[in-house]
Amino acid sequence: MHLLLIGGGGREHAMAWKLAQSASVTRISVAPGNPGMQLENKVHCIDIDSNDIEALAVFASTHHVHLSIVGPEAPLVGGIVDLFKERNLRIFGPSAQAAQLEGSKAFAKDFMARNNIPTASYATFTNADEAIAYIHQHGAPIVIKADGLAAGKGVVVAFDTTQAIEAIQSMFDGQFGEAGSQVVIEQFLEGEEASFIVVVSGRQCLALATSQDHKARDVGDLGPNTGGMGAYSPAPVVTATVHEHVMSDIVQPTINALADEGMPFTGYLYVGLMIDSKHNASVVEFNVRLGDPETQPLMMRMQSDLLALLDHAVDESLEQADVQWHEGAAIGVVLAAGNYPEGSSKGAAITGIEEAETNGCKVFHAGTCLNNDTLVTNGGRVLCATAIGSTLEQAKATADKAASCIQWEGVRYRSDIGHRAIK
Repeated sequence: MHLLLIGGGGREHAMAWKLAQSASVTRISVAPGNPGMQLENKVHCIDIDSNDIEALAVFASTHHVHLSIVGPEAPLVGGIVDLFKERNLRIFGPSAQAAQLEGSKAFAKDFMARNNIPTASYATFTNADEAIAYIHQHGAPIVIKADGLAAGKGVVVAFDTTQAIEAIQSMFDGQFGEAGSQVVIEQFLEGEEASFIVVVSGRQCLALATSQDHKARDVGDLGPNTGGMGAYSPAPVVTATVHEHVMSDIVQPTINALADEGMPFTGYLYVGLMIDSKHNASVVEFNVRLGDPETQPLMMRMQSDLLALLDHAVDESLEQADVQWHEGAAIGVVLAAGNYPEGSSKGAAITGIEEAETNGCKVFHAGTCLNNDTLVTNGGRVLCATAIGSTLEQAKATADKAASCIQWEGVRYRSDIGHRAIK
């Protein structure tokens, strides 16, 4: 079978690596892919931008693609699934209407409010002065979010009113472009975050293994918010009781409401949770695709056939799917540019990947490219050193050792990924 995988980051590299393990897969075309993917068995990068949905549809049609799989959120919000379905092309992902759950935080909050999905109280603003007046009224800590897509960086957790007002002003001044023309301000929730991802097919769903991301840039969960500096799976904070609570009180009501409102969901539904000291969970955010960097450890732990799972979802036979997980733990440590998330690194030569992978680690590429035959940096988050072990401590030791082998000018990574679980 020929697959089309759309995207070029670390999430897509991990998906390509896993999909290539399926005996039924003969070729995986990745648009646009990255240099790390080109080294994988059966994987071929094609020069089509992930947002060029017309060109992607033409490719899928003319090359007899069995299934197209969308990695990033932008093509989903842009309607790629709608276009493919109009042309009778099989694709895994939600419609543009359903993808608003990620594409607009105001849409998601309004959806949760009218369907009684537990989440923080909020208000939405299109005017900076009104938003600032709200901050003065409610104080801090408080959470400021750009409404639209901002590559995981459009969220500021403000611990004083000055920081909150600065965040509002920068968003309305165009820090995130059109994504910041509307701002959502939320109540600050205490607790521990976890990533809860399910495969959805209409009113049916199947939960993947739990995971936990690390959004703050610096050791100790300090510094600015990022797209994610590392992740591990499983997340101990999601106990069996919490898991049942999330499925019955959040996930199932969400997918039922989507179907009831005329936008039935097929694809990955990512539920970012805040779990308080009484084990109550609230939704921090919805994403409509796999998380990055959660995907990297999840794909390491998955022992069953990923393609079979996705086929069942698309064919509305999800009840027949069987997903098996490695009983231990996996962890991914992101290696990023020194000035990330404010900037990226481009053109710096990368060394040490081969040495890193001799330690039993898999290094997934995100922001890399080739300059002649030299691998160089090409983004904010550049690589993810990912390892598996019988315990999280074992996996972490392997991943940390691998990360220490990799060098370029200005490289940074967190040495404490997984600290909550290990503590």
